[in-house]
Amino acid sequence: MSMAAIMNDGLNEASPPAPPGRGGEAALRRAIAPLHVSLVTLGVVELERSIAFYTALGLPRRLREADGVAFFAAGTVVLSLYPRHELAAEAGVVPGRPGAFGGMALACNRASPAEVDATLIRAVAAGGRALRPAQPTFWGGYSGYVADPDGYPWEIAHNPGFALGPDGRLTLPD
Repeated sequence: MSMAAIMNDGLNEASPPAPPGRGGEAALRRAIAPLHVSLVTLGVVELERSIAFYTALGLPRRLREADGVAFFAAGTVVLSLYPRHELAAEAGVVPGRPGAFGGMALACNRASPAEVDATLIRAVAAGGRALRPAQPTFWGGYSGYVADPDGYPWEIAHNPGFALGPDGRLTLPD
């Protein structure tokens, strides 16, 4: 089953309403909720290896019966793992080289520098690759980087200016 088929089976939010007649663009903008990140999909080379990595980091796997894809509850978003070549085909792009920088990094904020260090150690023990050791930052925080088995960089950070709720959700200051 393709990712598109799975998403059409109810994992995605409701489709936006059809545009109204005259002056429809402004009405449609008011009818559709603002853009938000609900799911991040990583194209992976070895699905089982990546499942083991994210499971070892404590992410709970959901919808296990989905074939050829894995979904993890990751706070307020879902982390999805999907075969790299299939994801590229669905998106209509040429797959890049695994491990090459793709212009993005994922991030996990922690409540303290000690939690940053512990998370980086845990990620390397689970099969990740240390990219940059944790250190004080120019913005007054503390962060380091680790790559998952497919080379996706994760920043593990403590930012004293960003409050974390009891569920780990980051709250940006006004």
